[in-house]
Amino acid sequence: MAGKVYPDAAAALAGITRDGMTVMSGGFGLSGNPENLIAALRATGVRDLTVISNNCGADGFGLWTLLADGQIRKMISSYIGDNKLFEQLYLDGRLELELSPQGTLAERIRAGGAGIPAFYTKTGVGTVVAEGKPLERFEDELYVRETWLRADLSLVKAWKGDPEGNLVFRKTARNFNPVMATAGRVTIAEVEQLVPPGALDADQIHTPGIYVDRILQGVAYEKRIEKLTTRPREAVGS
Repeated sequence: MAGKVYPDAAAALAGITRDGMTVMSGGFGLSGNPENLIAALRATGVRDLTVISNNCGADGFGLWTLLADGQIRKMISSYIGDNKLFEQLYLDGRLELELSPQGTLAERIRAGGAGIPAFYTKTGVGTVVAEGKPLERFEDELYVRETWLRADLSLVKAWKGDPEGNLVFRKTARNFNPVMATAGRVTIAEVEQLVPPGALDADQIHTPGIYVDRILQGVAYEKRIEKLTTRPREAVGS
């Protein structure tokens, strides 16, 4: 190991995982998932986890594998649909769930990284999302108070990174990854390309290395497509 650079995901997780910890995991659907780190986290056998992620993987892949192994106690998410295991565990009372609207979830994570304990939003007022939360009126409109989210460990995936931990994300795989990188007590990034120092244009860096504690070059990315819709190609000249 040299500085922040680790040879693989298992080495990057060594010594920092424990039962009962809170973990943020980047990704939206199956786009931008830290595939190597999730697999390595599963292999550690840690249990009783609280996981903060937009959803929880898909059948047989990603965070779903931690659910299937009974390693997750609670999910803080904005979407359950299309994950039958997630749905069933929640309905059976075997999984705790804190459901947060998607934009609110992103802002709670951003607030955690920025050191802002709470903020107000109109989203969720008058719904179950606001139950038990303080309400306050601003300019004759009701707002619900939401609190920050922080984690013991943030797992993120980027397109490119350098040995200092500076990260560049690619297109929609960016999603929740940049805000999660700021909100972990320890942040580990896996990248598709680990480039030499100075190779990244400073103006193109999405996440400065100050937020990243450990970095590794990932391998064997599947980049699964969660839903693929196609149509027959029209015949030439028709």
